[in-house]
Amino acid sequence: METRWDEDAARKLGDDPLQLRVYTSRLLGREPDLVLHGGGNTSVKIQGKNLFGEEEALLYVKGSGRDMATIEAPGFSPVRLDALVKIAQLDQLSDREMFKSLRAALVDPDAPNPSVESVLHALIPFKFVDHTHADAVLAITNTAEGESRIRRIYGPNMFIVPYVMPGFLLARKIYRMTRRVDWQRLDGMILLNHGVVTFGETARDSYEKMIRIVTTAEKYHQRQRGRPHSPAQKAADIDLMTLARLRREVSRTRKAAMFARLDLGGDAVGFANRADVARIATRGPLTADHVTRAKSIPAIIGSDAEGSIRRYAEAYLQYFERNANSGEVCLDPAPRWAVWLGRGIISFGQRLKDLRIVSDIKDHTMRSIQMAEILGGWQALPEEEIFRAEYWELQQAKLDQDRSKPPLQGKVAVVTGAASGIGRACAELLRAQGAAVAALDIHPETGELFSREEILGQVCDVTRKEDVERAVECTIQAFGGLDVLISNAGLFPAGQHISQMDGDNWDRSLALNLSSHQFLLKTCIPYLELGIDPSVVVVASKNVPAPGPGAGAYSVAKAGLTQLARVAALELAGAGIRVNILHPNAVFDTGLWTPELLRSRAEQYGLSVDEYKTNNLLKVEVTARDVATLACAMAGPVFAKTTGAQIPVDGGNDRVV
Repeated sequence: METRWDEDAARKLGDDPLQLRVYTSRLLGREPDLVLHGGGNTSVKIQGKNLFGEEEALLYVKGSGRDMATIEAPGFSPVRLDALVKIAQLDQLSDREMFKSLRAALVDPDAPNPSVESVLHALIPFKFVDHTHADAVLAITNTAEGESRIRRIYGPNMFIVPYVMPGFLLARKIYRMTRRVDWQRLDGMILLNHGVVTFGETARDSYEKMIRIVTTAEKYHQRQRGRPHSPAQKAADIDLMTLARLRREVSRTRKAAMFARLDLGGDAVGFANRADVARIATRGPLTADHVTRAKSIPAIIGSDAEGSIRRYAEAYLQYFERNANSGEVCLDPAPRWAVWLGRGIISFGQRLKDLRIVSDIKDHTMRSIQMAEILGGWQALPEEEIFRAEYWELQQAKLDQDRSKPPLQGKVAVVTGAASGIGRACAELLRAQGAAVAALDIHPETGELFSREEILGQVCDVTRKEDVERAVECTIQAFGGLDVLISNAGLFPAGQHISQMDGDNWDRSLALNLSSHQFLLKTCIPYLELGIDPSVVVVASKNVPAPGPGAGAYSVAKAGLTQLARVAALELAGAGIRVNILHPNAVFDTGLWTPELLRSRAEQYGLSVDEYKTNNLLKVEVTARDVATLACAMAGPVFAKTTGAQIPVDGGNDRVV
């Protein structure tokens, strides 16, 4: 690991200690081998003035759960230093009392909750303090001879602390251990099975000490081993149906829809193919900090995939019974990642953010386990310590900060015709309501239109069966299953009376407006049958109940599509799949309607453009967003007991009413 300190960048910050603290915190946070998703913490001690203009010593410490890679100055909590030192001198303090004490010591009530390690930072008599969970160091401490190895590697100037629960217990332990320590001679501090702490009078000094300590550990590993992990291997054929079944079973166990992502990279496949993987992967986490996000161990998926998840849940309940104190409530027993023997590694998450976090944690855990195996064997903390960390209320509070749950959280949706108009509005609203979305469209720039991870844009001609099959398979591999299908792709062919209609016009309309929907539905049904409260929304047209002259090719296709959806509602109800139909009319904010076409149509009816756009009973304009809002509602819990319905979105049409 190399220092990323940039003297020119630091010079621009001047002598502002908080800005320098922000700068080196980001340097640390952007090293994934040091810090993962809200982990680690940093601080700086500053003389500040209170409301009365009096000078007092403050500790600006990273706010709990803040991401060091992107943190700004407001992400640090200013806490009175003397109050923190007094806390460390107490004989005992509950988690709840500690949290209240930290909040009470804040000089800014709007600041984020201070890190649970605030007291530890206050005890270290240096201006800057850095704390990371460096993989290379943890891979050494998480072995049977971890402490003796650390002593040999770093010598007498490294202060070593046996594992203690973070927060008050750790701070009290260090307070008692260091009362006679000469801090000036120390190079740093290693918390066994926890992480690394460095300190200095300048931001650069503390930061570069961290880099040197971690680099020393990395070089030690290089001397001990040939390869850092098991050889990469080629993935076996992807079994997407089993992946969907696994995702459904995990969702049932969690009692909430979950995304699932299968890692088929060479390292993941190599790890899943190790003969000893079931034994070494289930010894415990890389650090106790990870259990709130990724549980203590992964599930091991064998030939009975769904049974593997049920056995994991049963084992988790037994783990809870062995370790729980009176009054503790069992968390959900669903795994957050799994080793699929011989295949790869699967991550699970209720949000895509959770999925990313779990995926990163399993990458680092997988690599560190194999590094430790070379050093004599991976050895995690005892089960009771892991349990205490998992059920520690201050850790759980980090998760509670952002647990608001939108109606489609964890659902996976496919939307066709998604590059514009109703389809695009549906894709964006589904995402806003918590779903992961595969947005399909023939538009060649569909992938660029949806470059966000949450919306997987795919170029797809839905009249081509091979395109549809590929797009659905990509969706399952990316998100683990399928719960919602919004079948929307269509076109409005040129107006022709039946007597003048050419065959191409008729065939093109039937191919896109009817036949493509049938094949898409057929392709999706096996995955929808494994979905979570699965739902299909078919976008038909007002032309079904109220056709117009010159629109035969369109009206007939949409009428056929409606009948197809009605039959699907009858056939799929037994599998719990709801199928409902929308009949939009006069939706003008789509690519079909240019300003010129609008003016032309309005003139035909002797209306202004505004009058034409609101030519319905309610005198309102119907937008793509209006249609999308109803489509998402039909896909969600509001319509959980409705199937086979046909609902207009037209402001009221006198020809239909």
